[in-house]
Formats: sequence, C-alpha cells, structure tokens
Amino acid sequence: MIDKLIKEIIEKKNPTVVGLDTRLEYIPEDLIKKHGSKYASFEGAAQAILEFNKKIIDTVYEYVPGIKVQIAYYEMYGIPGIEVFTETCAYAKKKDLIVIGDIKRNDIGSTAKAYASAYLGETDLIYARKKAFDLDFVTVNPYLGIDGIQPFIDECRQYDKGIFILVKTSNPSSSDFQDLYVGEEKLYEIVADKVSLWGEELIGDQGYSSIGAVVGATHPREAELLRKNMPHTYFLVPGYGAQGGNADDICGCFDEKGLGSIINASRSIICAYKQERWRKQFNPNQFAEAALAEVLAMRDDINGTLNRHGKRYW
Repeated sequence: MIDKLIKEIIEKKNPTVVGLDTRLEYIPEDLIKKHGSKYASFEGAAQAILEFNKKIIDTVYEYVPGIKVQIAYYEMYGIPGIEVFTETCAYAKKKDLIVIGDIKRNDIGSTAKAYASAYLGETDLIYARKKAFDLDFVTVNPYLGIDGIQPFIDECRQYDKGIFILVKTSNPSSSDFQDLYVGEEKLYEIVADKVSLWGEELIGDQGYSSIGAVVGATHPREAELLRKNMPHTYFLVPGYGAQGGNADDICGCFDEKGLGSIINASRSIICAYKQERWRKQFNPNQFAEAALAEVLAMRDDINGTLNRHGKRYW
C-alpha cells in the first residue's frame, strides 16, 4: 500500500491529504437548513455532513492523493455519524483516493485483532467474511507494545494495507510523556526505534515500509531527527495550517528526494471559505471551491519550500 500512496503523490505532485474532520458548525447555513439539521436530529446533521464531504471530495480529488478521516468527528453524531464515516470513505475510494482512517486504536492482542479486522481486514461471519470498514491506512497507538501492534501488521501483510503509529504527536502537551527520558533516550525515540524495527518486513519498492509513523509538524527539530533515524518509515504529518505548523516546519520530515511524508491539513482546508484570504473570492455556498483554492495554495507552499531546500522529486 505504501508504494501506491507514493505513486499517487508523485503523479499528482502533491504530498498532502485533506482531513475531513467535519463538524456541523463548519457547514454553511444553507446546507444545514436544507437537511433540517440545525435544530433536530443526528440524522439531519449526518446528511448535511455527508453532502459537505462529497462536494469537497468531488472538487479536490484530482489534485490530492488522498483524504484522512478522523472518526471522532463522526462518532459524536451517533450511529448516523458512523454511517456517514463509512459512506465518506467509500465515496473517496470510488474516486481512487487513498483513505486514511484516523482511528488511533489499540488494546491487548485479542482486542487489537478485532480492531485490525474491522478497519483493515475482514470480519468472520457464519458462512462468509466481509469488510466492515474498507480503509487503506489507519492510525494506531503503540502504548501496549508489539502484541497490540502485530495484529495490524498481519492485516497489512494479508490485505496490502498500512498503518501510521503514533511517535511524536502535534499536540502541545505531547512532551508530558513523549519527551521523558528512559535511560539515555526520550520515550518517543524508543518508540521510533520500535516502529522502524516492526516495519522492516513490509518495505516496498520505493524503499519505504507500510508501517509508518505519525510525526507532528509542530515539532520540527524532533521531526528532522526522526527523519534521519527512520530512513524507511513514511511519516503522516498533522499540524500544518490551523494548528500552527508551516512549510518550513515540515521540511525536515522529507527525504532528499522530497518523499517520506504525507502532510495533513483539516480545518484550514474544509473551513477555507471562512478565512479572510478567501472570503472576498468565495461565498459560503462555494465552500468546496474555497477548499480547492487552499489545497492548491498548500501544495505550492510545500513544494516551493522543498524546492528551496533542494528536496524535490518532480
């Protein structure tokens, strides 16, 4: 799966994904009213979110290699929200987009196996096996160690999928635990070593493993160090845009060819129509067009920065 992601990045000359972390308050008033979702039900809210997501996907799919869908924003709308999560992912796959499910799951081995089967593999039924959620990559928490990770690795191998394991996250308090010293190394460095080891058996033709790492844009020094120490690990990089990360911050996440990382932005794209820079050009009902304008601006910003640092594949 990692080779497919890299292929899409190269073909579209764009190392970014759109994060569909969609909340009802991000949606223009006219679309909310259309589904009666402002005052009433989870069902109405979910349908407004689905239409919003589909319009953004329809507008950006030719320009980005994939989307990242954070399941928490769908769980908050109950069962209708989970259905929209599934429909959004399926719709994106019909557009040949890579779909990253931001689920951050893990548990003891048997429970991790259930999570892995649900999101990457297939579920055993009485007379059949079926996919519950058909995702290409998922995010995984490494805290429980290898017995919580191995089921995900097994599904990656069997179904040609991938995972991104939390290593150095973008939130401000990540240092509370991730920067603690364990012997002579910080905890996140030890986790990084384990991720590199776990990924050795799934390295693709491009030299990267389908076992990747989540490395936040808001920690540029740490990211640069991790890039040097994890030469075969692809990074999923949150934190660009609304969280404060910029192109210079994420430059160290890339290798010398301009590969090695996929950068996510969510609110800065899906809420672009609210930004001062786009308000005069797009009205709220043109939210998808504004999202595309932000996608292209982000792509050009990152590519231009990589070019200045001599890190360009294309």
